[in-house]
Amino acid sequence: MKNVLYLAGGCFWGVQKYLDSINGIISSFVGYANGDSNATTYKQVCNGSGHVEVVKIVYNDVITIEQLLDKFLKIIDPFSNNKQGNDVGVQYRTGIYYVDDLTGDKCKIWLKKLQSQHAQRIAIECLPLEHFCQAEVEHQKYLEKNPNGYCHISTRLLDI
Repeated sequence: MKNVLYLAGGCFWGVQKYLDSINGIISSFVGYANGDSNATTYKQVCNGSGHVEVVKIVYNDVITIEQLLDKFLKIIDPFSNNKQGNDVGVQYRTGIYYVDDLTGDKCKIWLKKLQSQHAQRIAIECLPLEHFCQAEVEHQKYLEKNPNGYCHISTRLLDI
């Protein structure tokens, strides 16, 4: 069975490279979600459209959603609001975006469990997906095309 989830964890270049290394991920695309429209550009996102940089992943039953979210947690600061690494702005907020209620319920349960383990407030959004559009071709698999490109994620996690 194929499942779909959208994850935001700062700049989408490194998030995509990391997620692509996980067994069970079938495909990934970077894009923009939950902003003020169905269509946007990188420039508009950087100028405050309200969209978040996300990675759309399609995954199979080799990995559970909980395992996938546990792996995602390794590359983000779950307490940081609108910031990951040196990336600052609303487009770099962390989030989990889902397309069906069952997936949403599982994500919310996972997030509630995570919050119960910490006194500090978790800043990860967990919302239905709205207004997704795929990013420009130059952003797809960016770190594969530009191995020395910027990434806020530890290189030890990316060299899997």
